[in-house]
Amino acid sequence: MRVDVRRTGRIFGWFFIGTFITSIPARILFVHGVGAGWTDMRFVPGAGSNTSLKLGAIFEFGLIVTNIATAVVIYPLVRRWSETVSLGYVTARIMESVFIAIGLMSIISVVNVNDALVGATGARAIALGAQGNSLVHTYEWCFLFGPGLVVGFGNGLMLGYLMYRSALVPPRMAILGLIGGPLLILSFVLILFGVYKNGSGPASLLALPEIAWELSLGIYAAWKGFRPVAIPERRAAIA
Repeated sequence: MRVDVRRTGRIFGWFFIGTFITSIPARILFVHGVGAGWTDMRFVPGAGSNTSLKLGAIFEFGLIVTNIATAVVIYPLVRRWSETVSLGYVTARIMESVFIAIGLMSIISVVNVNDALVGATGARAIALGAQGNSLVHTYEWCFLFGPGLVVGFGNGLMLGYLMYRSALVPPRMAILGLIGGPLLILSFVLILFGVYKNGSGPASLLALPEIAWELSLGIYAAWKGFRPVAIPERRAAIA
């Protein structure tokens, strides 16, 4: 099967940029929607906005679409270098999207809690507040395990390996992914055990190489497409 390398790269790049365009506004809208801070996200009765939650849900669904699209678009190409790692990348993107979808269903359910809180008093109001807080924390855990952990394996190690081995982008750029992935996984472990909070300074610092890798990859691919490299005739299982 003939693959237009440059065209595939540009489509992939724009979908990758799409993950930034959808994920960042979604996170901001969700934080505003529950009425709490970035590093201490929790449900604050009466302080949030149902409109922000609904808009955030639209962006978050767009993230699921662009996430899976990035893997589907490049699979027919990168499997020529490693069938196993390429399939692993598709699987990682799907699993990341599963966590995102669970978090999305949890955070959008806060809309129903807000509606039920109207006129509620006493024990009912307290119970609804606890329910809302539980939904927000479910979203936070999904955010931590999906974009905070699976991405380290998928976009970091697997995609970094595929781009480095294939030379579809400059190898020095791909090294960022091979560095950023393990750092993101390390940050997940530190957050999990309470060393610092997600979204704090140390978390942002350890996530910086991964962010730089993904952003540079998306811009490079969308602008130039993939490099015109020799494509192996046979698909390799794994290096």
